[in-house]
Amino acid sequence: MCRSIRTLRHQDEAATTGEVEAAARQYVRKVSGFRQPSARNAEAFEAAIAEIAAASQRLILAVGCDVEPGPDRRPPARAVAHTHPH
Repeated sequence: MCRSIRTLRHQDEAATTGEVEAAARQYVRKVSGFRQPSARNAEAFEAAIAEIAAASQRLILAVGCDVEPGPDRRPPARAVAHTHPH
């Protein structure tokens, strides 16, 4: 279902809190079908992200890996616009 969500368990380095939050945001977007929620749904959207990030962090720690404070070190690549010669 969510093939684009990155794996956060790494053998050689800890995941960061920013990476955990980014993966949670990807999951909520996929499940809800919204990239950005409406103003009416924003609170529920952000609450779901926080809950999923907390559960994800607990899982990562439980399987013997670490999570450290910090930003997402691998932000998603932006789509590149292709131009075609005329």
